[in-house]
Amino acid sequence: MSDATSAAGRFGGGNKPIYFFGSLGGLLFGYDTGVISGAILFINEELGLTPFLEGLVVASLLLGAAAGAASAGPLSDRLGRRNIIIIAAVLFSIGAIGAALAPNVGVLVLFRVVLGLAVGAAALIVPLYLSEIAPTQVRGAISSLNQLNIVFGILFAYIVNALLASAGAWRWMLGLALIPSLVLLIGMFFLPETPRWLVSQDRDEDARDVLRRSRDEETAEKEIQDIKEVEEQEEGGLRELTASWVRPALIVAIGLAVFQQIIGINTIIYYAPTTLTNVGYGNEAAIYANLIIGVVNVVMTFVAIWLIDRVGRKPLLLTGLAGMVLSLTVLGLSSLLLPQPSSPTEPAAIITLLCLAGFIVSFAATWGPTVWVMLPEVLPLRIRGTAMGVAIFLHWLANFAVTQTFPIFLAAWGPGITFLGYAVIGVLAFLFVGALVTETKGRSLEQIEADLRQKARFASG
Repeated sequence: MSDATSAAGRFGGGNKPIYFFGSLGGLLFGYDTGVISGAILFINEELGLTPFLEGLVVASLLLGAAAGAASAGPLSDRLGRRNIIIIAAVLFSIGAIGAALAPNVGVLVLFRVVLGLAVGAAALIVPLYLSEIAPTQVRGAISSLNQLNIVFGILFAYIVNALLASAGAWRWMLGLALIPSLVLLIGMFFLPETPRWLVSQDRDEDARDVLRRSRDEETAEKEIQDIKEVEEQEEGGLRELTASWVRPALIVAIGLAVFQQIIGINTIIYYAPTTLTNVGYGNEAAIYANLIIGVVNVVMTFVAIWLIDRVGRKPLLLTGLAGMVLSLTVLGLSSLLLPQPSSPTEPAAIITLLCLAGFIVSFAATWGPTVWVMLPEVLPLRIRGTAMGVAIFLHWLANFAVTQTFPIFLAAWGPGITFLGYAVIGVLAFLFVGALVTETKGRSLEQIEADLRQKARFASG
């Protein structure tokens, strides 16, 4: 977390607490989604889960996340971005306590759904909050702090899993999320609302006060005027989502949100220890090997933060897909062509670990942060929360589909065909990005929206 704070400080000066606490929801997102990969091994032993119940314990959070994303978007347009983060922090705290104390599978699933509501809301609102409050020239880096905290949360979860693995203390694994939940809850009471939402509520002077924290007077005033000009052109609401000028942006947002999941990232985040135990690792060894993946995830996210405002969004997306498709292809072919390993020193086991790490390198340096940066960038102000709600609702449904079907595909087809299938999806994602995604680097949110309107007028004319 301290690294995330210092990264924010380089770009925000006095806004460092805003960026730190604003992105802390990402850490909880990462922890609560990552911790189950190790905890499920011991939950299974204590509660005697069937394969269906094992999948339900893991995936129930994702159903809650879909509902959280769907409701948080419209609510954020009415209540504000900051208030939704506060509500999410409360849900994170309740979910962590309830899951840790769950006496049976039913109660555990219930509180995993509560955690999911918070995760879904955080996944939507945190990048939206950071994007709307950050200066244009460093918006990519500031918005990437969300993903940095997500991967720190995942790594933190892996470390906790490793420390508690010998005791099988899954309740502590789940319950420790309470600490950052309370930090987020307290911190958000001292942070401002975003200037763009304030302007949409005719609170221009409050918006100026927020902008002056990181802009000079002239820049702040110009930004206020730009926001007002865009805001005056918009109707807002669900009806605006169907407008012809909005449709291209909504398609891009939905495509990025869904492809980020169906290229298979969470087959690694949720099931890497399971995959490793299938190639000769013991439970504890698999959890420790998973730490390598977690560390790589964090390191490469720092690389992404450095690159995103230099190289641009679209080149990162395309490069990352090339790396992911290569990793999945090698992993699939090795599973088909090499004998099943019985120890982690055999070639197939070594290739499996290297390919999982290679996939994470490619994802963490590109698609991990870039998608969360681009979603609020490509969507219009007045419907940004609602439109992101649609995209991220579908994002979580895609996540649920991957999580629920991966063990089934693995049992039916084996790892070879399964991972080659994800490689094919990566190729489709490459074609989608190449054809439909436009670059947003170095352009203000208002400029991006004005260009969207102009292209729609040109097409209709």
